[in-house]
Amino acid sequence: MNWHGITVGYALSGSHCTLPEVMPQIQRLVDAGATVVPIVSSTVMTTDTRFGSSAHWQEQLREITGTEMITSIVDAEPLGPSKRLDVLTIAPCTGNTTSRLANAMTDGPVLMAAKAQLRNQRPLVLAISTNDGLGLNAANIAKLLITKNIYFVPFGQDNPQAKPNSLVARMDLVMDACEAALKGQQLQPMLIERFLYA
Repeated sequence: MNWHGITVGYALSGSHCTLPEVMPQIQRLVDAGATVVPIVSSTVMTTDTRFGSSAHWQEQLREITGTEMITSIVDAEPLGPSKRLDVLTIAPCTGNTTSRLANAMTDGPVLMAAKAQLRNQRPLVLAISTNDGLGLNAANIAKLLITKNIYFVPFGQDNPQAKPNSLVARMDLVMDACEAALKGQQLQPMLIERFLYA
């Protein structure tokens, strides 16, 4: 696919352990010619973890995209009327974000961007990363699975023995899932065997 002229919104929510996996995917989109607009949750903007400091991730996003980050509801709201984004992905999409999206709660820039994208009937691609995907969040994932213009990056259990309810998308398929979504298609297979730990 020719990504030149395509604007991708890339929203990151607070699955900090997944951030090292998603940065190369943002680079892939940029290298392919897409314009990438980073949209960052308050958790990513303010939380330092053993996976890296907030400042580190912000600096990496600026270096990769060369685009100013959207970090507030006020900054994200114009995405609706401007129709700026051809496709929006939330990668990683936490259980908290999944729950709020499924229940129409718009309390941060990532969810405002998602609301704007759906308002414009444009594709929204979710790369879930949640410890309760087969627990309480299963109902929310099910709601989103049948929602028009929402697509999923293929996902599966990441550690069935130690965390049987945990689901994580294959982040290396974000670009492929976005390409399929731009064509109105769900990348298949959607349910995959991700990793199996002894």
